[in-house]
Amino acid sequence: MDIINIGIIGGAGYTGGELLRLLLRHPNAQISFVHSTSNSGKFVHEVHPDLLGETELRFVGNTVSEIISDVDVLFLCVGHGEAVKFIAANAIPSDVRVIDLSQDFRYIQSEQWLYGLPELNRNTIKQAAAVQINIANPGCFATCIQLGLLPLAAHHLLPTDVHTSAITGSTGAGRGLSDTSHFSWRNNNVGIYKAFTHQHLKEIRASLAQLQPDFTSNLNFIPYRGSFTRGILAASYVKTDLSEAEAQGLYRTYYATHPFVHLSAINPDVKQVVNTNKCVVYVEKHDDTLLVVTAIDNLLKGASGQAVQNMNLLFGFEETTGLLLKSVAF
Repeated sequence: MDIINIGIIGGAGYTGGELLRLLLRHPNAQISFVHSTSNSGKFVHEVHPDLLGETELRFVGNTVSEIISDVDVLFLCVGHGEAVKFIAANAIPSDVRVIDLSQDFRYIQSEQWLYGLPELNRNTIKQAAAVQINIANPGCFATCIQLGLLPLAAHHLLPTDVHTSAITGSTGAGRGLSDTSHFSWRNNNVGIYKAFTHQHLKEIRASLAQLQPDFTSNLNFIPYRGSFTRGILAASYVKTDLSEAEAQGLYRTYYATHPFVHLSAINPDVKQVVNTNKCVVYVEKHDDTLLVVTAIDNLLKGASGQAVQNMNLLFGFEETTGLLLKSVAF
């Protein structure tokens, strides 16, 4: 069995913690080091207490340039804007693949970076390691919304306007505290933010245009902050001449070979997907309007789970390896 050596930069946050939980149980993964500037020298389980008994790894500090060459893949779990700084400041060998979980490389036009949404670019991702291409992991809202729209774009069926509302759990804001992320604000509360201007719109548009090049229409997105910890539920609606049965067939065919996307016969909820790498998709027709509901775990399919899915594809492992997790029913 092939074992790949892994380095994690920024392992103290939510995505870093989820990545550690996945990789510690991955049969082909060996974690060489976990980096955290603010937690250097601490045991990983001091920052992620649930990993007590799982690992005796300690965080390494600022200087990692001399140990980067010891790994096969480097995960960047740093904040937005920090990944590009890290790449610029460290000489990364050409045979080390990078999977960046920030937004820094999702939008750039570069032959060195590929947008890592497997349901859009799986075959290209599989070839990326051989041609020394790195992976820009998609955003959480972007993943959830795109998986609801890709089958329509693939058949050039996206109309003039697309309307989407989506709500995310508090972990989507990261581990640091802010006025709208602490318990007192989030609990028993809900609010809209970045209406029509969310940063994930750019990558959503690029992906839809990849399948439907003439798509330049309005993508009207209203994001909500929810009073729960993890998960995203998105509802998109478009005008279409498709019948409900035709639309369901189109979605079923598009995702037939994608192991983590499941078409549901009933309207989904967040608890179906929490603690899994799944996306559940539901389609129904109302008069001339098609409603598409999608649900994912923002920390797994929306971040670290998808990153491991990309790693599996890069290194020729079965796509689902280390990711067949159980959902939490209650």
